Formats: sequence, structure tokens, C-alpha cells
Amino acid sequence: MLKTLFLSPPSFDGFDGGAGARYQAKREITSYWFPTWLAQPAALVPGSKLIDAPPHHQTTEQVLEIAKDYELVIMHTSTPSLANDVECARRIKAQNPNVRVGFIGAHVAVLPEKTLQDNPVIDFVCRHEFDYTCQELAEGKPYSEITGLSYRDEDGILKRTADRELVPNWDAMPSVMPTYAEHLQIEKYFIGYLLHPYVSFYTGRGCPAKCTFCLWPQTIGGHAYRTKSPEVVGREMDEAKSIWGDKVREYMFDDDTFTINEPRAIEISKHMKRLGLTWSCNARAHVKYETLKELHNNGLRLLLVGFESGNQDTLNRIRKGITLPMAREFMANCNKLGIKVHGTFIIGLPVETPETVRQTIDFAKELDPHTIQVSIAAPYPGTELYAQALKNNWFSKENLITTSGIQTSTLQYETMSASDIEDAVERMYREFYFRPKVYSRMLKEMLTDKQMFIRRLREGQEFFGYLRERKQGSKDRQRATVSA
Repeated sequence: MLKTLFLSPPSFDGFDGGAGARYQAKREITSYWFPTWLAQPAALVPGSKLIDAPPHHQTTEQVLEIAKDYELVIMHTSTPSLANDVECARRIKAQNPNVRVGFIGAHVAVLPEKTLQDNPVIDFVCRHEFDYTCQELAEGKPYSEITGLSYRDEDGILKRTADRELVPNWDAMPSVMPTYAEHLQIEKYFIGYLLHPYVSFYTGRGCPAKCTFCLWPQTIGGHAYRTKSPEVVGREMDEAKSIWGDKVREYMFDDDTFTINEPRAIEISKHMKRLGLTWSCNARAHVKYETLKELHNNGLRLLLVGFESGNQDTLNRIRKGITLPMAREFMANCNKLGIKVHGTFIIGLPVETPETVRQTIDFAKELDPHTIQVSIAAPYPGTELYAQALKNNWFSKENLITTSGIQTSTLQYETMSASDIEDAVERMYREFYFRPKVYSRMLKEMLTDKQMFIRRLREGQEFFGYLRERKQGSKDRQRATVSA
């Protein structure tokens, strides 16, 4: 085996653009997802090291000191962080010209040759589902014999091997729990709506839904949901409990839509109940009441649900596959059972108008999930949304984030400018959270849980700072437009 380093490099302060975030940006409050996309191949390579620099606040200098003796460095990148990550790769190779440095992630999976052509410092990129590609690289297998690889040969000529098939047998994939335990400090990972400390991981990949904006199914995981069996997941949860005991307060099944196979979800939930573990998962707003009831009885605390918009035409246009009445019934069922919901919404979907924004804000307040996340529509390369934006000339600019890492709108329509879309995000947050009923339930949480009291105070300070930073950024862009 080559001495191998899997690296999520240092980035913007507070930027969660690494190997787990669905939206690579600096969030409203401190938010870091576990580096699932790096940890899985790392688990396949004995003796490898995993560094997730952003949540551990490791600087480039600290990473360089660790990386200097490695033979192979595999870095996760994203569209917003590519330039930053390339610079980190350049510095790694400057101190050790013999090290081989390659990239993984959705951006390079879609644009492998362009990434190599534009960035000569990169030796290779792994396309699509890359776990076994990374394993074979670490084994020292000749590049020409490794499927799913685009690379630069000794003469500097770009080469491309055949595509690698998607992982057919997920039960054969090793658990990431020992990799997490060895290389990561779980206390460094925060998600505002999950108990702390938490652990997130995948029990499978792929999503049968066809949402036009969703990154992973369209670029890496595909639309066939390939999973580990409930028995294997149960053994991994036994392993997790033996590692952390009661230290982990919540486990998050981060599969794109964990509940799409309801009987399987129920079987896995039985293992969670057997072990006395609290858990959450991603879900679509069409899970049956009886399923929700059984999952809740087996330890389910919270569901992360993408409602996206309060306008049915918008939902149809993005092929969300849900209706507004369906979402209302789903929320009523969750409220009846006592299941908390973190609702996610997107501003700037085709073709947003002031009226559809108003409908989305009102719909969010009507549903009244426990917490919400408001994102700006992000046209990542490889998604249908990106192709639509190119075809219809919707792009206002190229950058998905500001210089500080906050998400910005790259889309504009005749009905709404990019600045209008960005301002609507702040307006939605203010209208949803600055309500007496929300104050009341947050105060109740704080008074019944000391850790939550301290945490909500910190998050509140961060949230107001985020609003100020976003407002200032909007003013700066408006002044720049007037000056131009």
C-alpha cells in the first residue's frame, strides 16, 4: 500500500464545503457534516489517514506538516472550493514533488478533463463513485488499469479509462465507524437541529427521485438506491455503541432518502430500539402514518424534509414529486406523533417571482416545522438545473459563494434579480424565526436542557452575525452595480 492521505483541505472560516455537505457554503450557524465521501474509501485503505481540516480548525501549514511524508494524497473538492483546494494541492506538491495528488467529488466527476487541463498540479481525478478507484490507487495499481480514472501520464497527456460500475454490493463496504473514531473528534461536528454530539453516515447511496437541483444522484450516486441490509446496519450500530457508548446523543442516517424503502427503514429502526439509540434521517413528505408511528416508537426523533417551495407549479417544474396537500398531511402526522421536522426550502428555483417567494414563506409558517433551512438555488455542474440555466441564459455570475464563503445567487430571472433572491432568503428567515411561537418553543428547550441553553445562545449570536454579513454583502453588490 502507498502511504495515503485522504484530505478535506482548510477553507473559508466556517465553510462546510467538504465531503459531506449538500450545499457547500458557510451556514447561518456553525454547521459541519461528517466527511462521509472521504471516510468510505479511507475505510478501504488500511493504514491511511483521514484529515477533515475545517471542523478541526487545522491550518494549511498544519496540513502541510502532516502531508510531507505521504506518497498519495486524495482530496475532496467542490465547485465553490475548487480554486482554494487547487492552491492547497500546489503547496503540497511544492514541498514534495514526488507525491501524487488527485481530486474526488461531484465537480471533478462531471468535469474531469477540464479540471486536469485547467490545473496542471493535479495528477488525476476519480470519476463518479470512486471508493474502489481510490483503493486501487493506494494499492499502486497502474493508472491505465484502474477504471473510473482520468489522469495525466508521464508525458503530460490526458488519459481516461473506462467508467467504473456503481458499487453493486453495499454489504461488502466496510463500516466508517472505526475510521471516524480513529481520525475525527466527533465533538467538532455541529448541526443546529441535531443533538450534540451526533454522528452522520450513509447506509446506501442513490435516490430514485429526479429533483432537477439535487447534486449527488445526478453526479455520483445515481438514481438506484443501493443499500446495506438491515442486519449489516444493525451490526454497524452495535459497533458504534461499543466505540462511543452513550457519548453520541444522536445518529443521522444521511442517505438521500432513507425512508424511500419503508419496510427496510422499519427493520433498521428495530436495531436502534434494541440498542436504545436516538436517531434522525432524511425523508420525503410522503411517508405513511403507520410507518412514521413505528419509526418514532423505535427511537426516531427528527426528520429532515425537503419541502423546497410553497408553489405547486415550482414543485412540478423541479420534479419534486410531492404536492402541497401531501406536505400538509405529512406535517400533521409528524406533529400528532411528536416527531420533530427540520424543513428545507429553496429560494431562486425556476422561475421564482415575488409572488412565489411570498407563497413559500407563508407555506413554511403554515407548516411550522421545528426549524428551517433556506438555501439559494445552486446550479451545480452535472445537474439538470445547471443545463436549464445555460439553455435559458439565467446565469447572473459564476461564483456560488461570496469571498467569505456565504452562499450567493448565480441565477436571475426576468421576474427576480440575483439580489432580490438573496434578499428573500434573509426575509424568509426573519419572518419564520421572529415569531412569538418560535421564541416560546426555543425558550422551552433552553430552560429544560443546560447544554441547549448554552448552544442556542451561541447559535443566536452566529445567526444575527450571519444576517448582518449577508445584508452588508447585498449593499456592497448594489453599490458595485450602481458604480458599473
